[in-house]
Amino acid sequence: QVENLKTWFDTPEGMVRAVDGIDFDIAPGETLALVGESGCGKTTVGKALLQLVKPTAGSVRLGGSELVGMQGKRLRAARRHMQMVFQDPFASLNPRLRVGEIIAEGMSALGLESDGAARGRAVAALLKQVGLPDEAAGRYPHEFSGGQRQRVAIARALAVQPELLICDEPTSALDVSVQAQILNLLKKLQEELGVAYLFITHNFAVVEYLANDVAVMYLGRIVE
Repeated sequence: QVENLKTWFDTPEGMVRAVDGIDFDIAPGETLALVGESGCGKTTVGKALLQLVKPTAGSVRLGGSELVGMQGKRLRAARRHMQMVFQDPFASLNPRLRVGEIIAEGMSALGLESDGAARGRAVAALLKQVGLPDEAAGRYPHEFSGGQRQRVAIARALAVQPELLICDEPTSALDVSVQAQILNLLKKLQEELGVAYLFITHNFAVVEYLANDVAVMYLGRIVE
């Protein structure tokens, strides 16, 4: 539940009201599409939900817990319940780590599957879930296509069993044929896992295919 969320930035040109008092709810297993032109504040909303950008005012509640103002260990524990899939899968994956290490990183950081063998099994199951072969775990991100890299990014996000996945234009850097595959995958995973999506996009075809609800943003506000 998001209420009166504001994220303002002080710049040399003056105050930028990137997000200026917005409200929305997302139910478990449902998709809210957040649409609008570039620069309207969509990505800032996603980052503010995760507290990657500090909100200026307002409330973000996940399962009854207030996230605004949460810090340290409590915020880290809450982040397990929300993950983000970014626009550019190459920039969001560490090129020095193998895919198996990338997927397992979140589990170890958040104290899930502390046993190495159990982690290996979990990684194999996640790779299968996103349609990648077992041996992908031993390879590096640069050895994969853009669509495959985005599958790795989705597996990494799902590794900590989140309740909410924030997808920030996750298909816009991919070829059209690959976009459809990734959207089909996201739809299938939602049906299997019951995870909620905040889907940030400016592509209305994507909205029509995936969304239960649509919020249209313009200059930091939800206008429709």
